[in-house]
Amino acid sequence: MRCPQPSAGALISLSLLLLLLSTCSALYEDQIKKRSVHVGALKHAHVDLKHFQPRVLLTTQEQVVASLCPKTGQIIWRQVLEQRARGDIKMLQVSGFADGSSDTAAAPMGSHLGFDMLTVQGHAPALVRGWNTNIGTIEWEWSIMPLHTERAQDAVWFYSNSILYHVVPAWRSHIEVTAYFSTSGHTTGSTSKIMAAWIKPESCLLSGSYFVCLDGKQLISLDLVAKSTQVIATSLAAEPSSKIETLPGLNGVLIVNKKLVSVNKDQAVCGELTSASYVVGSFNYRKVVAYADLVDGMLKINAVYLDNCSPVPELQMSVAFAEDYGTPSLRSFDCKLKRNDDGKGCLFLFATSAESIMAVQQGRIRWAREESLANIIDTQFIDLPLADTEGTLENEMKGKAGEFIPRNGDIVTAFMRRITAQALQMKSMFLHLIGLGPPPTDTQRAGLVRDSFGLHKMLVLLTRAGKIFGMDNIAGKHHWKLYLPNVAGFENAEQMRLIVQRSSKHFPLQPLCAIVAKFVNNSNGVLFRFNPITGRAAEGGLLQLDYQIKQFSLLPETEVDFVKGILILDAANQVHVEPKHATPLADGMYLYTADVKTAELEGYIVKYAGGELSCLPIWNVRLGGHNSEQQIISVAGKNPIEHVHSQGRVLGDRSVLYKYINPNLVAFVTQAPDAAHKSVLTLYLIDVVSGSVIFSMTHRKVRAPLNIVHSENWLAYSYFNDKVRRTEITTIELYEGNAQANNSVWSSLQAPFMPLVERQSYIIPTIVEAMRETITERGITNKHVLIGTASGGIVEMPWHLLDPRRPISSSTQGREEGAIPYIPELPLPTENYINYNQTVARLRNIYTAPSGLESTCLVVATGLDLFVTRVAPSKTFDLLKEDFDYILISIVLVVLTSGSLIVRHLSSRKLLKQAWK
Repeated sequence: MRCPQPSAGALISLSLLLLLLSTCSALYEDQIKKRSVHVGALKHAHVDLKHFQPRVLLTTQEQVVASLCPKTGQIIWRQVLEQRARGDIKMLQVSGFADGSSDTAAAPMGSHLGFDMLTVQGHAPALVRGWNTNIGTIEWEWSIMPLHTERAQDAVWFYSNSILYHVVPAWRSHIEVTAYFSTSGHTTGSTSKIMAAWIKPESCLLSGSYFVCLDGKQLISLDLVAKSTQVIATSLAAEPSSKIETLPGLNGVLIVNKKLVSVNKDQAVCGELTSASYVVGSFNYRKVVAYADLVDGMLKINAVYLDNCSPVPELQMSVAFAEDYGTPSLRSFDCKLKRNDDGKGCLFLFATSAESIMAVQQGRIRWAREESLANIIDTQFIDLPLADTEGTLENEMKGKAGEFIPRNGDIVTAFMRRITAQALQMKSMFLHLIGLGPPPTDTQRAGLVRDSFGLHKMLVLLTRAGKIFGMDNIAGKHHWKLYLPNVAGFENAEQMRLIVQRSSKHFPLQPLCAIVAKFVNNSNGVLFRFNPITGRAAEGGLLQLDYQIKQFSLLPETEVDFVKGILILDAANQVHVEPKHATPLADGMYLYTADVKTAELEGYIVKYAGGELSCLPIWNVRLGGHNSEQQIISVAGKNPIEHVHSQGRVLGDRSVLYKYINPNLVAFVTQAPDAAHKSVLTLYLIDVVSGSVIFSMTHRKVRAPLNIVHSENWLAYSYFNDKVRRTEITTIELYEGNAQANNSVWSSLQAPFMPLVERQSYIIPTIVEAMRETITERGITNKHVLIGTASGGIVEMPWHLLDPRRPISSSTQGREEGAIPYIPELPLPTENYINYNQTVARLRNIYTAPSGLESTCLVVATGLDLFVTRVAPSKTFDLLKEDFDYILISIVLVVLTSGSLIVRHLSSRKLLKQAWK
């Protein structure tokens, strides 16, 4: 059988197409870099497989409404709602899912007031919205503003027979219930007030139309839609050991001590069931209660019919469940007939304590979404390990650890080591060619090998839920993940911290990272040490401390194992070092603490004597004022890995203005209410070794949100100006003057001198959500400031535009310095957005790290989404361009080399002839 030959016309068309393609130019996806999109931790969920477009509708803790594909878990559409209390979603109601109601909430003919899904969010005002779930658009909305906003924060809602009920409790007094037509917002009548002096905020909740409170060994409840109000008392076998929970889908049914209890006499339940999570659904047109529990690493799902409590064999299954997902909680399920009519296929939706969302179907985990990545609190870029050949060369160059080589044997020993290393490489290559070589390591098999330019790194991500991820910053693949249950952040709103104790630069020693957190049960400190490349526990793994952590810092020096110890100050002002053998290195260390509420700073010095550490207070600064109204809203120190390349700035007259580079300088920003100016913001620059206030500045009629960047001898911070209602950025530069006090050693203990301060303010036409400076390995590259905006863009702002020394008018001296004339408005050109059209929703933080190239800085932006890229503030001056003509330069080099040889030959002949004359 012969294949058909292409015609002449087809060949001509193909040639023209290839010619056109050769003239096209575009931006590759790997140049834009990687972005992952998330929805957040699950709050409400509804699985609907019977819809003509099967979907998973959900709302999250991050004020997001979304629809997921039940087959893959991918986002079909996502709507990010308002932030903070205004966007807090109180209720989700899907059409046709009301309890005891056949009303589908569909719109009548000629009307537009139907809804597929209804949400209620906020409290002052409260927004009620109807959604089209096919495309994720809002069909209509209405709002109410309660009279008593302080009580509306505790308001709850429920839906019944096309009526939306607004329940506002007045604790220890009464309950106010108002009924609204769900689609129009018109009230059905006056607000009813039900007297209930026994209601308390810590023990009451709403279960359908029943308002239920726990009182010792009984449940006291009220039916809010009953014609006559009657207090219902339900006795319990024992007082609950944990909080009572409601069971959505059943009116007046609660979960008490893992058992179902009904306060509604018309609703019977199966009281003998015991489970950690329940959900109500339907199967074979009958209501069922499904429940799931984690037993010995297996997720067991069961279900019973609600009318007779008989088991449902079709819904029973057991699934292997990994530990890194945390504790599962069943949220919703639905079933539909299979295509071949061979029974029904059911999809169970779970939320976990590690903030994951997963779907279980047919006895296996169909998909899982790692939604804890929507709340990243710290990141670190870790260098990848060397390849085998590079590791051998590294050992050859530095010799074995602890090896002593006599001076007269240096050359001979180095030569023998080189010959031995090359022989081993030849042997390894030969064995690899014949298939008998050693197997590749796990990291090599995964492609985790350091590249020539240091652009390929392991990105370690720490999330709010205590889950840690190891992600490839080039491919975006999750190589490993860990979960730490029962850990949390510290006091003063301080989050858990991820620190690097040993990098990958000390071959063959493995890198080491540590998580510093608080144990939830007793508030004591927790250290978890692990290998960031493999994700395995190291140095003992999890270490539970017997004291609370007040402050901690990395020691600047290391021992022979190159591990930086962690210096910890506990609540009793006692100091500790982990690991213990690094304790002597803490001698002479300085620490400081800052109380956010009282704005009080304290400085300490650590002394080591007699085998023990002691901590002595040496200074105290109170920033709270005479009435202690000021509170610290931001603290900004310098990046400990930052290198300052230039110590001065060349002026127009060729003199040098030296920078004030104090490594111990920390910026503190306080905010306080003021009767005349509404809000006052104060910036303090304090040397945290001596406690000296180097500089302070006050802004009136300004307020948070505040973002600050502190680097080298400058800092920039943004705030909202209430007087003119705009966002401004103020920049400050510190200089010593025309002479340096000491150009080799800095000491904060000498008599401090006041630096020269240059300051300037600028207007930025957007809301600033995050700021971070670029950082490179040697500090030679120009500094840029990355500004995250409320729209999700990341602007790369050159420091030349933020320079406080920009002259008011163009002058000869300013042109000599290269300073741009001052204009108050900062430009935001489109080409300065480093994430192009890949916006980062709810942008919170920007993290930067140096790469192996001096010109390139690695960037990761976190928020609801995750975005990873790299920037080159001074362009890639240390790299050849992508369109570099290698053929042309090779031809030029060959011609020049050949020409030089020919000219040399001719010149020698000429000299020979001249010698014979």
